[in-house]
Amino acid sequence: MGENEKLRAAKSAMVELDITTSDVLRIGLGTGSTARHFVALLGERVANGFECICVPTSEETAEQARALNIPLSDLDHLDRLDVTIDGADEISPEMFLIKGAGGALLREKIVAAASDRMVVIADASKQVETLGAFPLSIEVNRFGLMATLYAIKQVMQYFEVEPQMSVRQTKDKENFVTDGGHFIVDACFGRILDARGLSTRLLNVPGVVQHGLFLDLCDIAYIAGSKATHVMDA
Repeated sequence: MGENEKLRAAKSAMVELDITTSDVLRIGLGTGSTARHFVALLGERVANGFECICVPTSEETAEQARALNIPLSDLDHLDRLDVTIDGADEISPEMFLIKGAGGALLREKIVAAASDRMVVIADASKQVETLGAFPLSIEVNRFGLMATLYAIKQVMQYFEVEPQMSVRQTKDKENFVTDGGHFIVDACFGRILDARGLSTRLLNVPGVVQHGLFLDLCDIAYIAGSKATHVMDA
């Protein structure tokens, strides 16, 4: 799947801007290649007079939005959002997600949880029967990194998974640092059959800030295939 499918998914989700009654729509803006298409489309709407105030989930998205004159705020000034529109690395039939490839999973989850509605846009390659083919991103504190890695390894062994994980690096071979100043560990759990149990055990690791399992957050998804876009609805 390519950029055409991502663009079609983003275009399909534009209908979400017209179904709320807010005079000024409060929108969470996702991060990643598919979300970038949505931000570009939103910029066109804003240029034509559409009124909104947006909370970006990353500095990258904020930079794109500013360039398009999209009004921005944050969750210190807005207590709730009407809708968040974001991509996903995987989406299961029960609408559980894996997110985090873009390195913004903590802010993405905070914004999604603060929204009345989370909308996912994705191409059909992201639709899976069971989560886990894609590595699970885990945002961790820099302090005590080796102890945290050991604890994550223990969680993997509890779920009878051969420990395979790595601290994400940049192309310059430096540890990738999130906008919040944390590192990201990419862990391969294989087929995740107990997403809730895994979520709980990871969050019980003191050095884990957050993980990329998004459970019970997605309300609707626009999935673009090679010929058509279909809707998954919770």
